[in-house]
Amino acid sequence: MIVTALESAALSELATELADAGLPTSDLGGPDRRFFRFEDNVGIAGYGGMEGDGPDRLLRSLVVTAGRRSSGLGTAILGAIEKAATEDGVASLYLLTTTAEPFFRRHGYVPTNRADAPDAITGSAEFRSLCPASAALLSKRIV
Repeated sequence: MIVTALESAALSELATELADAGLPTSDLGGPDRRFFRFEDNVGIAGYGGMEGDGPDRLLRSLVVTAGRRSSGLGTAILGAIEKAATEDGVASLYLLTTTAEPFFRRHGYVPTNRADAPDAITGSAEFRSLCPASAALLSKRIV
């Protein structure tokens, strides 16, 4: 899989995919965000990234492109994001989801009480307002 870091100018392609999947797009250009495009020999497989700059980061916007879902690409993309996070010194990844909890639980993420989330996570716009309060908070220790 080819992993390409997205520059600010390329965030519109990510925003289109996220909007089509019903995921938040309003803060993609904010600080401390790293997004990636994932491609294989067929073409663009999906996108994903993370937010933050400390040992606890928010997994953001993992999406597999339409027509390519249910083929293992989500697992490959998640693995690549976790690898990038580990290389950046991240200890734990957190995420919010309203639809993909079973997928993430299969990959070692566990339900986490919102009151126990670190400040780096609770201070994010995704935690405070972009995701509904009903969204599941999951976390995984990756080191």
